[in-house]
Amino acid sequence: MNRRSFLLTAGGVMAHPLLNSLVPTPSSLLYAAQQGAAKKTASAAKPPQAKADHSLSIQPCTLEISPGVNIKTFAYNGQVPGPILRLRQGVPVTIDVANQTDREDIVHWHGLTTDSHNDGAMEEGSPMIPAGGSLRYTLAAPNPPGTRWYHTHTGSGSNLSIGTYTGQFGFLLVEGPGDPGHYDQEVFLAIHHWQPSFVPMVETMQAQSANHPANPGSDVGYQYATINAHRLGAGEPIRVKQGQRVLMRLLNASATENVLLALPGHTFRVIALDGNPVPNPKEVEVVQVAVAERVDAIVEMKSPGVWTLGSTLEKSRQMGLGIVVEYAGKSGPPVWKDPPSAAWDYTQFAAAKPLADPDETLPLALMDMGPQKDAKFDTWAINGQSWPSIDPLKVTRGKRYRLLFQNTSNDQHPMHLHRHTFEVASIGDKNISGLRKDVINVMPLETVGVDFVADNPGDTLLHCHMQLHMDFGFMQLIKYTA
Repeated sequence: MNRRSFLLTAGGVMAHPLLNSLVPTPSSLLYAAQQGAAKKTASAAKPPQAKADHSLSIQPCTLEISPGVNIKTFAYNGQVPGPILRLRQGVPVTIDVANQTDREDIVHWHGLTTDSHNDGAMEEGSPMIPAGGSLRYTLAAPNPPGTRWYHTHTGSGSNLSIGTYTGQFGFLLVEGPGDPGHYDQEVFLAIHHWQPSFVPMVETMQAQSANHPANPGSDVGYQYATINAHRLGAGEPIRVKQGQRVLMRLLNASATENVLLALPGHTFRVIALDGNPVPNPKEVEVVQVAVAERVDAIVEMKSPGVWTLGSTLEKSRQMGLGIVVEYAGKSGPPVWKDPPSAAWDYTQFAAAKPLADPDETLPLALMDMGPQKDAKFDTWAINGQSWPSIDPLKVTRGKRYRLLFQNTSNDQHPMHLHRHTFEVASIGDKNISGLRKDVINVMPLETVGVDFVADNPGDTLLHCHMQLHMDFGFMQLIKYTA
């Protein structure tokens, strides 16, 4: 049984919204058919003898996100986020991962140009880490520099106690030469949503138009949200001094939720997206961080007081999506003021000069096929094909390809390309250049073009980073032919 067929079967059983029992999924069935992964895990069961540069342990933990609110989850080294891993550009590194759970798992090094075996995606042939076993990842030359991250890449289906619904995520910073913006203080802020449950969507609409292919089945809703390990008002504030320049490294580690953030009285000078310096750093009042995206921004502390850095949506802030920013010598309840309404626009950070024509353009229609065969969840497809029943995209080493995402659905899709960095070529009818990313959020009914050079041979996964979408078909594989 392959990943897709297992998830479709699992999708017929609804998970309890609290999932406190953390019942393991028989994920050996999920992965066994994927490129010999089961055979590879057997050899991975014995831990390496030499000491690794870094060590992580996947283990259950209980997280108190606010007084009296406890979350049972899985995490790295018992903390959320996991430890910050600082690597040096071009310096080989080894990372040992011990799996102290009773299910298989895997770690993806998001944003690194590593090989397929070490990338941490079983669809590419990366080995699983067996229950109770260990695996050493060898990253030959971490590249490119910037804010990357690591997270589980296991499938979830309807089991919302595993995958990216858990606390299995952490920052990975590849350090290179240079100072990103001359800052006085650096803070790492990871967004996550907790206590997921399935929510039936527009049931009335379905009853009125049951055969409409765009009708969704179920979506995922959440009870709580945090920045790092705490809800808004719990935990320690970000303590600053007037006149400081604070580098905020923002990560959206949510399984399915894109977010908009603001800090009243301040602006964000965006200097990097997905860890890559932008051609046109610009100050904005509101920052969008789609699922799996990173935003590096300099905030000048020039409005003394106690403020809320948080979601622009009141409901999300009530769930906990925020953190207090407290100036030295100031006290009192944190202040929130709604920012002016503004649409997020990637093109403002790019160069206006268009890219040269690629060697080949690959049109990719992003499609919501609706619930299939009485399933409770929508099936997602690229060009009408759902994983694993896909025809891989074929590329030739050294050529430049344009992936032309055509979103035919009413959902946003943060599209992620493994093991490569792409350059955004167009957003709608705007042609741009210089904006390098590994995730691009494609808005409903929007067309986005991104270029990548086929310079890292090996199977390469392309998918929507929303867990529910990728679990139900939204993946494609790129294969090198030469």
